[in-house]
Amino acid sequence: MSSSHEGTFDALRSQLREAAASFADGPDALQGILLGIVDDVDRAVGEPLEIFPVCHHSPASATAMARRLREKRPKVVYLELCEDMAPLLTELRNCRLPVAVQAFASEVKGFPADWAPLSVVAPITEASAEYQAIAYALDTPGVELVLVDRSSDHVFQWQDAAEPEPIDADAEALTAGEEVALHGDAVGVEIGDLRPRFAELEEHLLRHGRVRHWSEWWHQYVELPLGDADHDTYRQVMLLIGSLFRRLAPGDPHRVRVDEDRERYMWTRMRRHLAASGADPADCLYVCGAFHAASRVAEFGVHGSDGFEISPRTDTVWQHGLIPSSHAAIEAQFGLAGGSVSIAATLWAKNLKRTGVQPFQLAGQAGAKKRGKAGAKAAAVPAPAAAPADQLSGFLRRPPVLDRLDEDELLGWSVEIVRAARRNGYLASTADAIAVFETSILLAGLRDRAKPTPYDFLDAAVTCIEKDAVPGRRDVRRLVEIMMGGDRIGQVGYDALPPLARDVHDRLAALGLKLEQRGVQRALLDIAGQPQLAGCSDVLWMLRSLLPGGAVRPIMGERGLGGPPPLQESWDLALGTHQRELIQLGYEGVSIEQVLEQRLRRTAGHPQATAATVLGTVEDALRYLRSNRLAQELGTRALDVLVTERGVDGAPEVLRLVRTLLAHYRTAEPVLPGWLESFVKTGYAHYCTRLPMAFTDEDATVRQVGAMLGFLFSMEGLALSLGCDRTQLELAVAQSHPTDQAKTALLWAGQVQLGALTRQELRGRCDALLANPLVLPAYPRYLSGFLHALEPVPNLTDFVVEAVSNAFGRLPDPVLLPWLPTLITTLRGDGAELAPLLIREAGRIFPGRLDVLDSWVPPWLAQPAAAPALRRPGGGPRGLALLAAHPAACDAAAQLLGCEGVWLSVVDEPSGAVLLGEFPQTAVALGRLLTAR
Repeated sequence: MSSSHEGTFDALRSQLREAAASFADGPDALQGILLGIVDDVDRAVGEPLEIFPVCHHSPASATAMARRLREKRPKVVYLELCEDMAPLLTELRNCRLPVAVQAFASEVKGFPADWAPLSVVAPITEASAEYQAIAYALDTPGVELVLVDRSSDHVFQWQDAAEPEPIDADAEALTAGEEVALHGDAVGVEIGDLRPRFAELEEHLLRHGRVRHWSEWWHQYVELPLGDADHDTYRQVMLLIGSLFRRLAPGDPHRVRVDEDRERYMWTRMRRHLAASGADPADCLYVCGAFHAASRVAEFGVHGSDGFEISPRTDTVWQHGLIPSSHAAIEAQFGLAGGSVSIAATLWAKNLKRTGVQPFQLAGQAGAKKRGKAGAKAAAVPAPAAAPADQLSGFLRRPPVLDRLDEDELLGWSVEIVRAARRNGYLASTADAIAVFETSILLAGLRDRAKPTPYDFLDAAVTCIEKDAVPGRRDVRRLVEIMMGGDRIGQVGYDALPPLARDVHDRLAALGLKLEQRGVQRALLDIAGQPQLAGCSDVLWMLRSLLPGGAVRPIMGERGLGGPPPLQESWDLALGTHQRELIQLGYEGVSIEQVLEQRLRRTAGHPQATAATVLGTVEDALRYLRSNRLAQELGTRALDVLVTERGVDGAPEVLRLVRTLLAHYRTAEPVLPGWLESFVKTGYAHYCTRLPMAFTDEDATVRQVGAMLGFLFSMEGLALSLGCDRTQLELAVAQSHPTDQAKTALLWAGQVQLGALTRQELRGRCDALLANPLVLPAYPRYLSGFLHALEPVPNLTDFVVEAVSNAFGRLPDPVLLPWLPTLITTLRGDGAELAPLLIREAGRIFPGRLDVLDSWVPPWLAQPAAAPALRRPGGGPRGLALLAAHPAACDAAAQLLGCEGVWLSVVDEPSGAVLLGEFPQTAVALGRLLTAR
């Protein structure tokens, strides 16, 4: 400590020593804490390199920072912010605050794989001390801004691998929902996170301060008193608070080590910069959190030790950019009360008006309010340098004062909330405005406050205006938050966007929409009349596959394989609302085509990828990128995955995708690609091998087994032409012995398709099921199996209609009605996509008019026409002559049927007729054979 500062806080030390002796059982413990706090303040105040302690998003800190920068005019500003984020700060002028500086890594090297993706964000608002320091340094010639905090890579290096969540003094994991989580799943880095880590201390402060949450306590007991305090008072109070919270923090070894390592890191960086640049510490300013300003590490100060070694960064490649932020996102990420950041913004404007301090703004800052110049001239006059004196003693004893400006503001709030309530359906009047005003003052008095705070006004408004019901969409609490400034949402300007995002905006410029605007916009694409819009359609379809739902949503139009080009499309676009997601695409590549290709490869190459998943990437490669090269690569990967699969979960999706790809290549290409032919051939053998096990596996659903049969039957022709053997399929069906009713019906349908079971035999089995009272409760399961059989055997549609009709026609109501709900739920749940086939077939079979229904006979019950009887030899000379003229045909048919006989020598009758007459069974079998062929 400098000799000029000796004895500055001696009077305060004496008072605290006496208080410790009076209120503690023994003076040692409490005295050590209280005097240690004073020592921390004295040490930080006496440091040659001026330390400026701040609290994140604190209007008092921002006001004091703007005032101090105009007084001191430092040449070097050291800022507690990740050092790798420095190149992005110049882009803040192209954004509308609040925004967040982000470091992002999608692929990790040197960290656990389950941590990916890594993301670190540092939100910045106009009412924050760090923005004032950034704006001053970037727009003042000859001033250098140096970020001295650990890099984004070190944020995760110092995280304990055993802890899944970051445990850092100035970083907390995001837990808010997507509606307020503009920062995504990221670690939020704060400058000056001042909140007690000792739960009992925070509870004590809230209880005795008569407040509900920490944001209200800070506003009442720190923000308001420090809003117009002088520089020395502000510094000493903030240092005292930081030291108090630090000394009363729990002794978590990991957290303490991280805190101290950060302080060693920052002081080491500052000393190295001072040595390299030759800057005078008196011309520098160190902006850091009050928690770190009261540090006790050996490396503290410009004359501290240099024993700290900074570890090298890992091989992880970090991408950096700006993303939009909002008041709600900041509150959710860092555990602040709802509306506290909006209240801070209101208090910031109030402080500027009361103190006359002119804040710093980046030149050309989008969305910034223009400030008057009168205050700038008054505040720019440097104050005379003087040694800091003890300001703590007087500040701690000074009572707060209610001035006239607060009363006028409270009256304005009361009138405005009544006006807003009336617009939202509340029956509020002037009397309610008076009640809110008086109740706010009353609540402040009950809580031992000299003047009402916005939180008192909020409670008073809810009490006086909101009754037992909310007439509109917004309650009074939400109306107060909107009146206080609402959830202000930032925006990243076009020039600050990554190349990919700018390319998207350029390619969609033909739509004539303001894509940066928040909310949903409707885009109408008349591609037939404006062919240049086809390129916009391609971009929108790719964005739909890359961005989350709601960012790009098609209303009219579709993109399929092999289909005709679209004539018109309609889209709902919300790219401004989802700007963060679009910006993060820019971290993965320079164009959306490159990002989509990388994601398809990553999806196909995942160790847990299935054949259906990889085939889906093949479809996307052809549909969005129209790349046969990429499809060939991904298709080969699908073939490798199929060979190693042991389950049949993806069989339905595999069947759908293979049919789609076959239809596309048969219409768009002269020949099928080699990988697709190999996939069909391998898939035929694979599913034949898995079929018997799938029929008996309880985990395999009837839909999956039906999809396997569908693949085998629909791809049979192509597979046989490629060298497969049909005997393999016949053996697989013969070896299948299911116990489930639905799978049994599915097996019967497969046997009909292979010719191992006739329709008449299948009809007989169904009649036997209906005739057995013990089987009737399970009959809907059989119908479910027949319904899924329409996938592999579509020509059984009429038979399924017949089976359902027979059940309704033959069963009495006491039997039919109990299982009718089961039948309906089974058909709806297990085969909803196949039900239209039954409906169309039923519409074809059943009569179309009601008056015909009584005389209508189902086709399966109609008697076939009687076959003409065989005429005696004298009655049919033409047939007999034909047989006599071609005896070899009759001999061949008899040999095929296993009949033995000899031609008789008869003069009157041809020998063939005599043979048929002697063997009537042969004649009947021959007729059936000829009919079947």
